[in-house]
Amino acid sequence: MVDVVKIEQSISIAEHVDDLSELMIEVVGDGASIGFLPPLSPLEAAKYWEHVLSPEVILFVALINDQIVGTVQLHLCTKQNGGHRAEIAKLITHPHYRRNGIGRSLMHKAEERAKQEGRSLVVLDTREGDPSNDLYLSIGYQEAGRIPNYAKSANGELHSTVYYYKLFG
Repeated sequence: MVDVVKIEQSISIAEHVDDLSELMIEVVGDGASIGFLPPLSPLEAAKYWEHVLSPEVILFVALINDQIVGTVQLHLCTKQNGGHRAEIAKLITHPHYRRNGIGRSLMHKAEERAKQEGRSLVVLDTREGDPSNDLYLSIGYQEAGRIPNYAKSANGELHSTVYYYKLFG
């Protein structure tokens, strides 16, 4: 069992950019399908994180002993016809801390915030076959469909992505 996990909203990237970059490099190197391919350079990772926060993107981090071990983003739709929905993006848990409820806790925190923001629909996508599929199904997400050949892995193989949704209320 891991130490106590604290989930908090990050309102400034500057204080966490190095830790977030190291986390992203680690999970991409471990095969995570989060939009990047290994080897991911520290410069490329930092560049991503430095531009992630905006008024419509809420970033949560999971901390153990003040070390970032996970993160998730909640993207609030700003379109006139989409003010009721949000998207989950980049759910990441450090490989050494997986299967300890961190991803689940991050998802619950993001969902809680989505509800506070008046969102009744949350959507997300993930690579078919990844362990995250089991997590999403276990916390009430419904499969909406699949797109073949959506994401490329480091070896050049193309993988399907699975879209999920969850309705609140």
